[in-house]
Amino acid sequence: MSNTMQVALINHYKQKELDLKTVPIPKMQPNDILVKIVAASINPIDLKMMNGDLKLLLNSTMPLILGNDFVGIVDKIGVNVTRFKVGDKVYGRPDKNRIGTFAEYIAVNENDVALKPKNLNYNEAAAIPLVGLTSYQALHDFMHIKPNQKVLIQAGSGGVGTIAIQIAKQLGAYVATTTSHKNFELVKSLGADKIIDYHEESLSEVLNDYDAVFDTIGGKSLEESFKIVKPGGHIVSVSGIPDVGFAKNYGLAKWKQIVLKIATHKLSKLEQQTQVKYNFLFMEPNGYELSLLTQLIEDEKLHPIIDRTFKLEDINKALDYSRAGHAKGKIIITMN
Repeated sequence: MSNTMQVALINHYKQKELDLKTVPIPKMQPNDILVKIVAASINPIDLKMMNGDLKLLLNSTMPLILGNDFVGIVDKIGVNVTRFKVGDKVYGRPDKNRIGTFAEYIAVNENDVALKPKNLNYNEAAAIPLVGLTSYQALHDFMHIKPNQKVLIQAGSGGVGTIAIQIAKQLGAYVATTTSHKNFELVKSLGADKIIDYHEESLSEVLNDYDAVFDTIGGKSLEESFKIVKPGGHIVSVSGIPDVGFAKNYGLAKWKQIVLKIATHKLSKLEQQTQVKYNFLFMEPNGYELSLLTQLIEDEKLHPIIDRTFKLEDINKALDYSRAGHAKGKIIITMN
């Protein structure tokens, strides 16, 4: 085995394209597995990191290999590893400080990984970890969705939305979603009960008395969500501004907490006026929860939607396609 690997990285924020470089294979820690990556997926967080939009939350050092989830084969195991062996097919979402899945190898803590679902190929499995965990943590861990509760999932045909709809249905929810008219059949096939064409209808005019909203858009859409959720309800966003509670739990510096308190003043006011709880979600890696999703997939209750597949050398074309915002489901990157 060579001691080097091909990767896609940035040298500074606001870089327009990723550079393809050859770098040393990462060193392992005692609880790590070294995974030979077969495929990864593009997520909105990759574009945000390129733009420097998450500097307040992440202390990234440059150069930075991008990529936030993967599927591959265990190549080596650390001395303390007990859950996996060489040759296992695994997938996962690495810790925020150890990302870098647009690469041929990654060293990752065994607790952030699960066995790949047997009934998915590598490309299909690559579509799951980040969006699957994000959706599960929003709907199950934060909102505690119960049967017959009504939940709105924004952007139902996107990478997160296509998985979130399916998970919400498994939790027994009545699901409304937004998408453009051409994607109605797709979201209906995933289980959506009510579909809103965001080009033609205002959410607050067609929805009311909802228990929860899973916001993946932020901005005006997030603010409008407060009009449709009933008192005591819950809004969780992955695209809004981090709230002060998140900042404290996340261990951000005092000055950053003050900045976020000012930035979320409008949202805090909406919380008080409507008696609706707001949380920002920054998904946590979790091999156990990923194994629960594996079970749903193997029971054929959850399946990924893939829009396109690109090779690592074409990653900048893939990022351009992602920026255009028209992908149905996930964009996959395959390694050499």
